[in-house]
Amino acid sequence: MTTTDVHTRSRTSRWPDRLAPLAAGWLGLWGVLALLATITGAGYPFGANDPRGGGANLLRLVPVDLGPPLFAGVLLTAAVAALAMGPAAVQPPGPLRGVLLGYGWAVAFVLAVVVPDYIVLATLGYAPILLVGAPFGWPPVDYAEVFTWALFVKFAAMAGGLLLAGAVLTWQRRTAGACVTCGRRDGDRGWTSAAAAARWGRWAAWTAAAIPFGYALTRFAWAVGVPLGIDPGFLDEMHRTGQVWAGAGLGAFATVGAVLTLGLVQRWGERFPRWLPGLAGRTVPVKLAVVPATLVAVAVTAATLGLFTIPEFWQLGGGFSSASAPMLLWPLWGVALGAATYAYWLRRRGACRRCGRG
Repeated sequence: MTTTDVHTRSRTSRWPDRLAPLAAGWLGLWGVLALLATITGAGYPFGANDPRGGGANLLRLVPVDLGPPLFAGVLLTAAVAALAMGPAAVQPPGPLRGVLLGYGWAVAFVLAVVVPDYIVLATLGYAPILLVGAPFGWPPVDYAEVFTWALFVKFAAMAGGLLLAGAVLTWQRRTAGACVTCGRRDGDRGWTSAAAAARWGRWAAWTAAAIPFGYALTRFAWAVGVPLGIDPGFLDEMHRTGQVWAGAGLGAFATVGAVLTLGLVQRWGERFPRWLPGLAGRTVPVKLAVVPATLVAVAVTAATLGLFTIPEFWQLGGGFSSASAPMLLWPLWGVALGAATYAYWLRRRGACRRCGRG
């Protein structure tokens, strides 16, 4: 074994041990900021303080004066819990383990799914257009109104939630006697095997690709003047304001996402196609597929949770229609994409560099 192999294995096998301190530091930092917002009365970006109104965010239900101290308490407590889940932590009694796991997963869910809303997903969709068009002054938007403090906090909350989820998962595995890197235990088989994941992962991937493609079809139809599922007068208004092109941009993003989703079960998702210069035939890094797919799955789920709670969403197309139907399937999209991503990881993870299983 070469020195390079030793160093690579060391870095790869030790990263789960770093999640708890990273999560504790991130949560502690934002907990202190929330505490400062409580004292100064400034900096809380949700509810009435959200420059975009925050109407599709569940935090609109939390009074503005209650939000900062609530977040301070939750984040600082979660930071302490994350520290208690570090690699040097002792095995807790059963009831305490259950409490820590329940609290950790609950906070991770709130940060990653409840705090963000559809703005995060929309920003991810518009990002290519905004970045490419910025030097040319198109689209004609005020970037200061797009990249706000509220948007930054939502992305930070999602990052904190994912970090905490990783720390909790690692600790859950450690205290259950499983490998903290791959989650395997002696004798593990069944639905997590590579062969099984290839079967159910294919269904998940095709489902996760079909839903955004259906959404894209409605937006492309509107762009060419076909009032699919909406009133023709409303479509005319969208063309006058240019809003229809924003929808077409999201449709393009959804189409690209649908195609890339199919890569989770196609050969070109494991080896770069021959027409890619410099990469042809090379193995696709697992994280290159897993990380962005996980981010989109979480963003879709977060967007759905907020959108489904506002009356305006249910008024789209006058109720259930070809315009609203694809978006009604978004909860299934998020779950299916998450499952397809997990199946891809199960198929490609290979032998664990930490425990040797596989």
